[in-house]
Amino acid sequence: MSYKWSNDGNFLYFIAAVDGTKQLFEVDYPGKTKRMPHVRQLTKGDWDVNAIIGQSGDLLIVTRGSMNRTSEIFSYNLKTDRWNQLSNVNDDFYSNIAPVKTERRYVTTTDGKQMLVWVIYPPDFDPAKKYPTLLYCQGGPQSALTQFYSFRWNFQLMASQGYIVVAPNRRGMPGHGVEWNRQISKDYGGQNMRDYLSAIDDVSKESYVDKNRLGAIGASYGGYSIFYLAGIHNKRFKTFIAHDGIFNTQSMYGTTEETFFVNYDMGGPYWEEKNKKSYNEFNPASNVAKWDTPIYIIQGGLDFRVPTGQALEAFTAAQLLGIKSKLLYLPDENHWVLKHQNSLVWQREFFKWLKETL
Repeated sequence: MSYKWSNDGNFLYFIAAVDGTKQLFEVDYPGKTKRMPHVRQLTKGDWDVNAIIGQSGDLLIVTRGSMNRTSEIFSYNLKTDRWNQLSNVNDDFYSNIAPVKTERRYVTTTDGKQMLVWVIYPPDFDPAKKYPTLLYCQGGPQSALTQFYSFRWNFQLMASQGYIVVAPNRRGMPGHGVEWNRQISKDYGGQNMRDYLSAIDDVSKESYVDKNRLGAIGASYGGYSIFYLAGIHNKRFKTFIAHDGIFNTQSMYGTTEETFFVNYDMGGPYWEEKNKKSYNEFNPASNVAKWDTPIYIIQGGLDFRVPTGQALEAFTAAQLLGIKSKLLYLPDENHWVLKHQNSLVWQREFFKWLKETL
């Protein structure tokens, strides 16, 4: 995360995830003493501080954004706790876009804990109507799900197309304590999958959610989540979209360039007895016979983290099972979509699939 020493050298300012947002913190420098450093959270709000640019007297210059706005430059007064927006680069652009409502919801998990779930509503949301609803599965798997603004997984854009978006801070995410963050390693198909289902089941109790039009979407570990949920969802969902997801944990282990990651998160090689759960029970390919729902699979040809074979295995399985399925292959993209024209293709195909299947 972004960090910077204070001008006097007595503090280190940094950004960290906390309770579904990214905020400014400071830690003092105790010098050559036995005193432990003191950490203090400076800011609080339903937005993300994304970068620390510099300091001018009592002002920290940062960038700040939210699910409704990409980053602009702000000053934050360390003494008065006041914000001042310094740039307005995107005002003309956003003047033609209706903001969406983002709401905190706390859901009780199957093991009795409280989980933050972001719920994003369409503009001019009417609770008397019914809306198709998307469960968003975050990647990482240890990536924070905050008030971020993305040019691909853009909640404002999804909600503006008439969808409610349910984005749970499931197990594995930072910002909710070390235990919550660490729990997901070696438990890919465990508690966090139950967290996903707890979130969508809880929000689906609302009268404005069309329970017959639920979808689930995600990339990377979120793509793994889609492949796994496809075998265990018990007909909750009507459609799936998986981008660069792990489909077969065994072949993933033998082809990824990031072996440290799979060794840590899955426990090591698939041939070691202690790791059988990761490569058998928690392998989406093990449950593929239970797939019964349309699925759209997206893959970058230069993705060496989750290689192309994962998407091809999943797509082939869906085709042979006779499931409505589609593969979007982007040969010049890696684990992300970075080229402008590819991004346009991605968004058009994404919403086209949802319109067809949801």
